[in-house]
Amino acid sequence: MNLSRNKRPLYQQIKNIIKDRILHGFYPLETNIPSEPLLEEEFGVSKITVRNAIKELVQEGYLETSSGKGTKVIRNTSTSKRSTWKRFTEVLVEEGHVIHKVLLSAESVTHEEGRKPHSLFGSSGLRIERLYVLDDSPYIHYTHYFPAWIGGVDPAELDAQSLYGWMEERKVTIAKFRDEFAVAPPPPGVEALLKCGKDTPLLKRYRYAYDESGSVVEYSEGYYRSELQPYVVNYDV
Repeated sequence: MNLSRNKRPLYQQIKNIIKDRILHGFYPLETNIPSEPLLEEEFGVSKITVRNAIKELVQEGYLETSSGKGTKVIRNTSTSKRSTWKRFTEVLVEEGHVIHKVLLSAESVTHEEGRKPHSLFGSSGLRIERLYVLDDSPYIHYTHYFPAWIGGVDPAELDAQSLYGWMEERKVTIAKFRDEFAVAPPPPGVEALLKCGKDTPLLKRYRYAYDESGSVVEYSEGYYRSELQPYVVNYDV
């Protein structure tokens, strides 16, 4: 796997990739992650680099190492035990699903006048397009929009890690979200990626992410094949 050689330390990049795989069910709870030699080979790095990544995940409570028994996943949720909110992907992973993310594009764009990204961020910005695969079926298509000041993006940075983790690395703190829902057929290109029938009505989610000053720092539009899996929000009280 390609890693960015220009910014973050390699061990932090590997840590984020492994953590993201845990959170999306690729490395299930109570199973071992690949051995250190296999991870060294996959990422093309030294033993110490892999060990430093695993060490941090152990400290954060995601992994447990045992001499002669490998490194086991002991936590697969990013929220604290005091939190009453769970991410949708966490709900799916708890139910035994595996979610695979495919980065389709990441580029600077000119926002079309009269559309929401233009009204939020002006004429220029960054657009990231991703496809989520639920088990073996295309499930969600997301298009994310950002203001131009957030800067460019190296696709290697987003190939596996969390989008919001990437934003945090750029010192962008998310204070709250607002979601709006509708039912709408996807555009032709999205329709083909999701492999749904022509003019099939899908759940459409609009998300606004706000920073601590109340400014919108990310806007996204997502199309869900909810016949595969309903959109779920779980709360513990």
